[in-house]
Amino acid sequence: MTDAPKRTPLYDLHVELGGKMVDFAGWEMPVQYPMGIMGEHKQCREKAALFDVSHMGQVILRGENVGEKLEALCPQAYATLKEGKARYGFFTNEEGGIMDDLIVSNAGDHYFVVVNAALRHQDIPHMRDNLDGVEVTEIFDRALVAVQGPAAENVVGELCPAARDMKFMETIVADINGVSCRISRLGYTGEDGYEISIPEDKAADVSRAFLAHEDCEPAGLGARDSLRLEAGLCLYGNDIDQSTSPIEASLSWAIQKRRKEEGGFPGAARVQKELAEGAAKKLVGIKPEGRAPARQGVEVQCADGNPIGAITSGCFGPTVGGPVAMGYVSAGHGTPGEKVNLIIRGKAQPAEIVSLPFVTQNYKR
Repeated sequence: MTDAPKRTPLYDLHVELGGKMVDFAGWEMPVQYPMGIMGEHKQCREKAALFDVSHMGQVILRGENVGEKLEALCPQAYATLKEGKARYGFFTNEEGGIMDDLIVSNAGDHYFVVVNAALRHQDIPHMRDNLDGVEVTEIFDRALVAVQGPAAENVVGELCPAARDMKFMETIVADINGVSCRISRLGYTGEDGYEISIPEDKAADVSRAFLAHEDCEPAGLGARDSLRLEAGLCLYGNDIDQSTSPIEASLSWAIQKRRKEEGGFPGAARVQKELAEGAAKKLVGIKPEGRAPARQGVEVQCADGNPIGAITSGCFGPTVGGPVAMGYVSAGHGTPGEKVNLIIRGKAQPAEIVSLPFVTQNYKR
């Protein structure tokens, strides 16, 4: 018998707002609201949207030299991460594959880590087993919401003026409507915005306060997926997994220069070799020419008709006004402008390799 899906602190609010609930990574989450995925997507690109991301794992790391110790598990430079700053990163395995991607913040007296919902059962024991002298605490009494979009600064800033002064990848603790929250200026849509960790008993109140703003509407998992794909952001389990390396996944930008040179993380030999010589395949943007979206698993062929890779994520891109996709193609292919064919339902459909992202990222640097 499988366990019933868990509910976030905002479950009742989703139902009240007409959210269509689905089981996602063991959680009952809204896939969309009455506005619909297209409307929610547009809302986020033009104004602001509120997403419930409470299913993500929130972890506190306390101890001596936490950043340094994390460097033994991740290729990122966490020892030099300044207080009040956040950094994207990932755990690598001994083969140089990506175990999970995460956001690490230096919160002063501790480090705050957010991991993917489906992988918390793997990540938390991994940290406990390998971070010597570090207390690893998963927190279950806080919700996590994301307010994303060009109006996000006004939506959050009207209730918390300090949020206006933050830059991309900064984190603070501040009051919102008298509730102490951790506010981080980042997100997963390509737009400006915040992720806010809120005590669970106040989560609905704070979320309602955001939604009371004329420019903020709720959005579900459907819009979250189309938004992140247009922004060229990887989804764990689709675009990156235990076998793909950061270099194959075009994530070398997320490995700081010192770590590229010194190594010292799991799988460093493969990563350094691929940095020097190139990887066997690489993740690229792919734009189908027709109207049919290319879904995960669709074969990519070169102009000569030979298989060169596969789609890992694909959907209709509302902002782009047509289908968008990401996928891996073998070395020697993948230059923007290259014509390829996608084998959709047995038929070859023309497509083109394009630079990512499909939509300009609007972070507040």
